[in-house]
Amino acid sequence: MKSKLQNRLESGLSTITAEITPPRGGSTSSALSKALTLKERVHGFNVTDGSRAIMGMSSLALCKLLLEANLEPILQLSCRDRNRIALQAELLGAHALGIKNILCLTGDPVRVGDQSEAKSVQDLSSIELINQVTSLNKGIDPVSGLLPDGPINLFAGAAADPNCKGFDGLRRRIELKKKAGSKFLQTQMVMEPKKLEKFCQEITEPLKIPVLAGVFLLKSAKNAQFINRVVPGACIPQSIISRLENSKNPIDEGISIAAEQVKLFLGIAQGVHIMAIKAEQQISMILDKANIN
Repeated sequence: MKSKLQNRLESGLSTITAEITPPRGGSTSSALSKALTLKERVHGFNVTDGSRAIMGMSSLALCKLLLEANLEPILQLSCRDRNRIALQAELLGAHALGIKNILCLTGDPVRVGDQSEAKSVQDLSSIELINQVTSLNKGIDPVSGLLPDGPINLFAGAAADPNCKGFDGLRRRIELKKKAGSKFLQTQMVMEPKKLEKFCQEITEPLKIPVLAGVFLLKSAKNAQFINRVVPGACIPQSIISRLENSKNPIDEGISIAAEQVKLFLGIAQGVHIMAIKAEQQISMILDKANIN
């Protein structure tokens, strides 16, 4: 059976997903309660996997709990922290638990996190990880022969950055991800609609691969400047920073900016992916302002 996300994207329907950050601790009550408030408003919950190279609970564990709450999970899987054997184990485990959606990632570099002494693994690239999903979906054992219990069933997606300066290189990388078996793309935060439009028109539409455009909630000008400084690939324009600086209520302005982007991006891409780090409760307000029920 296909996942709800796969059915929706393959049907060409407008799709909204939200990002959920696993707790830095053993309790999932807060993460689950935030997700439950969005149950009827978004079509999937993307659970981060050591985002920004900072410790958090296993993405697999929280995805399973979301599934038990009748919510649609999307498992992020990062190549940074695991060798191929561990990645293969996670894929098989996800299938066994009924988690069907996988976002295959390289992972943020360790240097941006809070444990700089940690060692990166990077045994596989994100493209090789997508290839591994495709292979397991065909029932192929990674060593030889076939899996004893037959194929697994995972819906693989990949990340993309429309802000990338080398457009030809970006095009080639997306082509490789599509060839490897990626069925959808989730982008990094996009702050300039023209870049998203160019990305979709010139790369993803010819490849017929659906895009969830990244919308990021900015909480203040200081927050935006910090992101520009430390997040790889981030490029928040000064015009948006100035809006936040000149606002009497920066968080409300950030919600307005995000809502504007949701409305605009849904006219460019098939869907949006909303990121509101440590402020997931604000996603409903973003959707309200975007007039999305």
